[in-house]
Amino acid sequence: MQLRSIVISLIFIVVHVVSSGAERPHLDIRKTRSKALEVSRYNRKHHLNNKYCLLADMGLPSGMKRFVVWDFAKNDTLFTGLVSHGCGSGPWSGMWSKDKPAFSDAPNSHCTALGKYKIGARAYSQWGVHIKYLLSGLETSNKNAMRRQVVFHSWNQVSDAEPYPNGTPEGWGCPAISNNTMIKVDALLRKQTTPVLLWIYH
Repeated sequence: MQLRSIVISLIFIVVHVVSSGAERPHLDIRKTRSKALEVSRYNRKHHLNNKYCLLADMGLPSGMKRFVVWDFAKNDTLFTGLVSHGCGSGPWSGMWSKDKPAFSDAPNSHCTALGKYKIGARAYSQWGVHIKYLLSGLETSNKNAMRRQVVFHSWNQVSDAEPYPNGTPEGWGCPAISNNTMIKVDALLRKQTTPVLLWIYH
């Protein structure tokens, strides 16, 4: 009887630990919708695109789909994907800061800068599907984007599937997405007649 009681107690402990363990991170749709509403107000004031915006929730680990194309008419996500952040003082293409990235707008920091960006001209990229979009930082937190050559592009090392608990490889500060995601984003951006806003937040 004593052995049976011990076994039952151990089973209870294991079940309790598993059931009360940390929840898998996920995109918080309420937070995302709140950010999109703020962008909508900002866009109306600054004459930016009122159909779509791009959002990147850097509060999530890099191995989760934290990049969002938001449809204002539907008030919902159009599609999501992975997005990299800068490696900072770590090695390029590593995953050392997958859960706790450093953010900075300082030149040569190799960090991603938080803030709102206006997506500008489309150009050739040496990375991914050879498409990049120039970014203009609209806030004091990201005003050096052009100077730092921070652009929006795809990268072969960014996958389509979530690698969590692993991370997404880290570059030198550019928000990089997967090739397949860029193909969809590029098709959308090329149809727009007013600039689309990208907001990278934590």
